[in-house]
Amino acid sequence: MKRCILVLGIGLWASLSFISCGGSGTKSGPSSIPDRVLASQGVSSTSVSGGLVLINGFYDIIPRIPPIGAGTSPGLMAISPSRNIVAAFDSSSNSVYAVDTIKEADIGNVHLAGPTSSMVVPTSTQMGYAAVPAATFQGFSFTGAVQVMNFAGSGLTTSIAVTNAQTVVSNASGTQLLVFSNDSNSVTVLSPGAAVPPVDTSCITNPPNAVCTIVAGFDRPVYAVINGNTGYILNCGPQCGGTQASVTVFDLPSLTITNTIPVDAATWALLNGSTLYVAGTSPTNNACTGQQTAATTCGRLDIVDLNSGTVTGSAVITDGYHWRMDLTNNGQIFIGSYNCTNIGNVNNPSGEVRGCLSIYRTADNSVVIPPDNGNVNGLQGFTSRYIEYVAEGGLLRVYDTTKDILYINEDLLPQGTINIIGYVGDVKAIDFF
Repeated sequence: MKRCILVLGIGLWASLSFISCGGSGTKSGPSSIPDRVLASQGVSSTSVSGGLVLINGFYDIIPRIPPIGAGTSPGLMAISPSRNIVAAFDSSSNSVYAVDTIKEADIGNVHLAGPTSSMVVPTSTQMGYAAVPAATFQGFSFTGAVQVMNFAGSGLTTSIAVTNAQTVVSNASGTQLLVFSNDSNSVTVLSPGAAVPPVDTSCITNPPNAVCTIVAGFDRPVYAVINGNTGYILNCGPQCGGTQASVTVFDLPSLTITNTIPVDAATWALLNGSTLYVAGTSPTNNACTGQQTAATTCGRLDIVDLNSGTVTGSAVITDGYHWRMDLTNNGQIFIGSYNCTNIGNVNNPSGEVRGCLSIYRTADNSVVIPPDNGNVNGLQGFTSRYIEYVAEGGLLRVYDTTKDILYINEDLLPQGTINIIGYVGDVKAIDFF
């Protein structure tokens, strides 16, 4: 395993660390920490506060700085493209806390009408959107909404009614939102800027209109990857009670379907150039062929060539509901799921140990299943280091992507884990490095 060497001289330490461990070492924010990373820390103890833990991403250590307040049980995080705003959902209060990463300070929190598992901060402004499936409206029997969050004003701007709204995806400008609802074969397209506060029910009462258009022709759509004016919509199909898993190519200006590409399963995807990597678990094609494992069910990663509209390859990965993917700077795709088949015990590794993390190597199409347990809640790679942070099973693991093993620095990371008290629910790099 890769081991970095500690050097006592400060100047020599910085130069050698860059060479042997990678990292830019650029210091940012009031803390002057190099290559800052935030991890959400949920706790149940009265002696330790939860919040967002600031990590030195150059040395993989936690400085002696109190966490940034974000409730007692922050988990899911969303970050703006410019990384100036991070939003964290606190499940203990159904509130979203926003952080100004430049000032390293809380800028306000917004109370939602219920829990969320999907939110976006699409621009550098202090505005965000959360899908809240349990939101209710007086005088209506349905539940579900996309709630518009104004962090600067610490309040909701508008609740846009969308039945069973589960997932929200934004275009680059935040002017168009794709909303996915449970057990639906349609996609709701919102123009949030046209919504009428404080409550807009136009999706329920008279679509299509300036705010809302409901587009049919999908098969249990659950997520989308947007590239410019094109959305690649993932049809979950049989995994979600539908018929055929596929990727639908969707033209955003005209709101029309231009192509549908069948795949094995589809709940999450990652776009790299003209290649779309699509992950999911098929109820039928789920054999663990090629892997020596006690698991009886495995997922699939399909490689889709968008130029030809065909699947050019497939790999066997761990099962579960896939919802996290990240591409490293040396061509490793980290794929995370939840509710997967866990085997063995990482604390007592006498036999096979397996969890919800898979690593696909694009160079040779091979798959590595690391010996770890638990749901994967967050993935974060770096452009200047061969390192991947993985929030798995409530722990923050650090992987060496040149070997796809836990990165061990005997002085700082004796177990390849950054020691954060509590449950790590997500991880985001707030500096570009």
